[in-house]
Amino acid sequence: MKALTWHGKRDVRVDTVPDPEIKEANDAIIRVTSSGLCGSDLHLYEVLGPFMTEGDILGHEPMGIVEEVGSAVTNIRAGDRVVVPFNISCGHCYMCDRQLFAQCETTQVREQGMGAALFGYTKLYGQVPGAQAEYLRVPQAQFGPIKVPEGPPDDRFLYLSDVLPTAWQAIEFADIPEGGSVAVVGLGPIGQMAGRIAAHLGHRVIGVDRVPERLDLARRHGMEVVDEAAADDVGDAVRQLTGGRGTDAVVEAVGMEAHGSAAGRLAQTITGLIPDRAAAPLMSRVGMDRMSALLESLEIVRRGGTISVVGVYGGMTDPLPMLRMFDKGVTIRMGQAHVKRWIDDLMPLVTDDADPLGVERFATHHLPLAEAPHAYEIFQKKKDGAVKVVLNP
Repeated sequence: MKALTWHGKRDVRVDTVPDPEIKEANDAIIRVTSSGLCGSDLHLYEVLGPFMTEGDILGHEPMGIVEEVGSAVTNIRAGDRVVVPFNISCGHCYMCDRQLFAQCETTQVREQGMGAALFGYTKLYGQVPGAQAEYLRVPQAQFGPIKVPEGPPDDRFLYLSDVLPTAWQAIEFADIPEGGSVAVVGLGPIGQMAGRIAAHLGHRVIGVDRVPERLDLARRHGMEVVDEAAADDVGDAVRQLTGGRGTDAVVEAVGMEAHGSAAGRLAQTITGLIPDRAAAPLMSRVGMDRMSALLESLEIVRRGGTISVVGVYGGMTDPLPMLRMFDKGVTIRMGQAHVKRWIDDLMPLVTDDADPLGVERFATHHLPLAEAPHAYEIFQKKKDGAVKVVLNP
């Protein structure tokens, strides 16, 4: 089959690789019909190379048609149309019983000290072959795949794999009071959808970004916006819109590759020059992120407010302004999305003919799998108005 594989920093290629096969009784094989390109994929493209192996298959936002199932899989069968959550969870362990599916103890990558395995996402998360491919082997298929109706286009359901549950969890964790306000820092795919969900739930939303196309898209979906590139101080700009206080909550949807943070950028650059065998343990002990988005969020949020961190971080020695955080009485919640925890909340919205979250028009680019390297380039460089890219094998 054809699959997108990693070969080095900013070097991804569509290669011919062996077709996946059933290995365990609870496996399934999916013929992929759509696969999203996520901001998290860009971390593999740029920063997390020391945890990658040449030839790793990328991607973790798939949907498609079931081709084959193992003997222990009875919830789906060949011919079913399914969306596959990006985290691999069993549904019956201690953590899954508490709906903490991203911490599944059955698939937990203990040798790396990490949570549940993820598709297409480094040795840290199990090095499971990913979904930017023609076919995908799905472990724990007795629980993971989500059956969806036939008929509507893939884009109605594709984002249930990651974008929608991640954005929904971001808003849930933000603990916005009824009729309250939330600033969304970073208007990429997750930030855009988090803003739409918050607005749908009746909250006031202020989007913060510096990319004109992203700001325009947010405006079209009812958000007020602050242009980082034009504002002398983003915290002051948000406070001016909120009676001098700041928003009740902030969703930080940027993470480790934020603009600014010269020290973090230098640390990432230096680590990138070290051979991977040495760089991986170094990053695991003393890695540092670019922190500007999180620091900006701390300035934006009102005293006693909540910051919901959904942007991915990988540093182990990131400096935090504890005096500022303690004095403001800020609550911070974060973590990988527990995808299946939120599906019952989201399914009525994606099956609604009115499409209240605008999922059918969410992708700015649909490209064939053969053009995946180009897709990564335009998404990473924010070229050609690329906000959300979907690959179609």
